[in-house]
Amino acid sequence: MILSVNNIHKSFQEVPVLKNVSFHIEDHDKAAIVGINGAGKTTLLKIIMGELSADEGLITFSKDKSVGYLSQQEAVSGENTIYQELLCVKQEIPDMEQQMHAMELQMKSAQGDHLEKLMENYAALTHRYEQANGYAYKSELTGVLKGLGFSEDEFDKSVSTLSGGQKTRVALGKLLLLKPDLIILDEPTNHLDLSSITWLETYLLNYRGAVIIVSHDRFFLDRIANKVIEIDNTKANVFSGNYTAYAAAKEIQRTAALNAYLKQQQEIKHQEAVIEKLKSFNREKSIKRAESREKMLDKIEVIDKPVEVRADMHLTLTPRKESGNDVLQAEGLAKSFGPLTLFTGLSFSLKKGEHVAIIGDNGTGKTTILKLINELLPADAGSIRLGTNVQIGYYDQEHHVLHPEKTLFEEISDEYPSLNNTEIRNTLAAFLFTGEDVFQPVKTLSGGEQGRLSLAKLMLSEANFLILDEPTNHLDIQSKEILEDALNAYTGTVLYVSHDRYFINKTAHRILDLNRRVLTNYLGNYDYYLEKRDEQIAKIDAAPAASKPGTPAVRQSETAAHAPDGISDAKQDWKAKKEEQAAKRKLENELKKCEEQIEALEARNTEIDALMASPDVCTDAAKLQELNHEKEENETSLSELYEKWEALSL
Repeated sequence: MILSVNNIHKSFQEVPVLKNVSFHIEDHDKAAIVGINGAGKTTLLKIIMGELSADEGLITFSKDKSVGYLSQQEAVSGENTIYQELLCVKQEIPDMEQQMHAMELQMKSAQGDHLEKLMENYAALTHRYEQANGYAYKSELTGVLKGLGFSEDEFDKSVSTLSGGQKTRVALGKLLLLKPDLIILDEPTNHLDLSSITWLETYLLNYRGAVIIVSHDRFFLDRIANKVIEIDNTKANVFSGNYTAYAAAKEIQRTAALNAYLKQQQEIKHQEAVIEKLKSFNREKSIKRAESREKMLDKIEVIDKPVEVRADMHLTLTPRKESGNDVLQAEGLAKSFGPLTLFTGLSFSLKKGEHVAIIGDNGTGKTTILKLINELLPADAGSIRLGTNVQIGYYDQEHHVLHPEKTLFEEISDEYPSLNNTEIRNTLAAFLFTGEDVFQPVKTLSGGEQGRLSLAKLMLSEANFLILDEPTNHLDIQSKEILEDALNAYTGTVLYVSHDRYFINKTAHRILDLNRRVLTNYLGNYDYYLEKRDEQIAKIDAAPAASKPGTPAVRQSETAAHAPDGISDAKQDWKAKKEEQAAKRKLENELKKCEEQIEALEARNTEIDALMASPDVCTDAAKLQELNHEKEENETSLSELYEKWEALSL
């Protein structure tokens, strides 16, 4: 065991954040800490690292074990180059090289005992050098930098000139090179593109030490984690396996808890009905039996109702009107910034109802494409045409669509003046902004809160073409799942940029991969993209010289004209998925209808019970018989409906 966390309690201003949190980390564990935003994940990491003190509890590390921690705000500073900054971690190796070189010079003139002593020291130093990976440390350092998305021509950049995200990547590189026995990472994928995230996954999978990760990247957690520690309602629950295994186990747990609650509630209602009936007889024996049952009822330990999954935030995306079948046609797009050419000759189109993801490494121009479509940037060349009745709703990862000085209430009311105060408050409440929160300035919101506010505006837009730039940034896993469900139910067209592979897998019908200034089309989700990517890149690289650039436009038109092998199969798969979704919607409608019938019959039975107990009816034998007969028929119908409901639910 490398770390033991025992009975940790922490409160802020008397509001408990963590209660009785306990778990342990073994030497080779890859553990994920999950929970909604504000659950206390980062607080727990800070307590483990001694940056915060716990109100109660104990953190224990094994002796002689090293720990490395990268917080969300971790960054480097100074005038070192990127390469020099990482070399600092390995400075003992260049120092040993200098010592070895000095010894080699001394050995040339040394004799006798002095030479023998030098040779002994040299052998010991050489052994240390080998143990420290001295012969390959430069390759290791270069590999880490490239893996984290730095090209060789960036190695000599000064750290002081880097963006915040780049500085965080440098800090991550330094931590990985230190190779502590336990690595603790808080949202390590936030500043990484898809290639870098994949590289980090492989690195951590093969890492010999233990790892603790806080992340909302479910695809990443699926590949890395063998243990999940959930922080839920101040408590910690530990699950074996990756994120998918945790989610399945959690659902089983939740279902069991809900069933236990419902069963107990049913029994309580039954007992209360029996007690009421016994009392209504108004006889000594029946009253005693009622009192006996009341005492038994008082002794029951009532089960709290489980909190509904994702019941707190409500997002429904509904187009006000349908667009034409052709939603977008982009032809020959080109964009450069000074000497940097992002792309030339890009062409693609979107049809009504498609959900299309644009992916690619950082800096390739994905967000730029969205800005060109939204006319936030002018294209250097090419044209963009929107189809008939197309109305755009835009979600910007930097939330430039928000106004920092306005309050949340003003942000909605100014944009949608037809809404009254109650409608505005209800909308904000659906995104967890209640009470006086609605009058705070937008600039005081966290990234996640700004994301929720942007989603609220997107929902109100009733647009039929959504353009989303990194919509899952700053959202916790539950909020991502809400957005996924809303997009999957959305009948309009969606074009988005994202590096969240799990999100892409759940919501994309088609993927456009912007790679080497070429836009390659994949008719499927992220799993299909992974299956076909290497094959398609090999085809591009192996293309005859006459069809290579040239200009990227030639490569683009070629990839657009010739679909990858398996596209016809993918098209069939896509059609099958659409049919499956249609069948699923039909079942959901039947399920809803079934539930409405059940509710109506149960409500009628409640009315019948009330009527049978009323003074006018309880003495009317004929009426009682009629009502009783109706209730029996209702119960028979309900029994059939319950069976049907169970079958539809499955």
